[in-house]
Amino acid sequence: MDELLVPFFLETVRCGFPSPAADSREESLDFNTLLFKHKANTYCLRCSGDSMKLKGIFSGDILVVDRSIRAKSGDVIVAETGGAFTVKTLLLKEGKAILHPENPDFADIVIAEEEELVLFGVVTAVVRVIR
Repeated sequence: MDELLVPFFLETVRCGFPSPAADSREESLDFNTLLFKHKANTYCLRCSGDSMKLKGIFSGDILVVDRSIRAKSGDVIVAETGGAFTVKTLLLKEGKAILHPENPDFADIVIAEEEELVLFGVVTAVVRVIR
């Protein structure tokens, strides 16, 4: 991957009433370094649907997924079960895997012992183009 360096101002910007940037310092930000910690094991995909909206993941967002991270309870993951791919929060409770949607309109997917759950990675970032 080629390096993509853009100006990065260290001053934070309030999302409320604007305040003048006092000590605006600038350095470079490399999106490859920020988004791809394990480049050889990372891929991106576009998601659809609104089952993860309370986690800030919306239809059309691009997910950055790292296959080298061992998933733990509470991670947002890309998984396949029952022949379908999905993005959900992984919950591990009492020896069971639960794929939890972050939207109360959707039900948990409880993985039964006889079912296979294949993890395709942990979501590490969300990219959203707003214009």
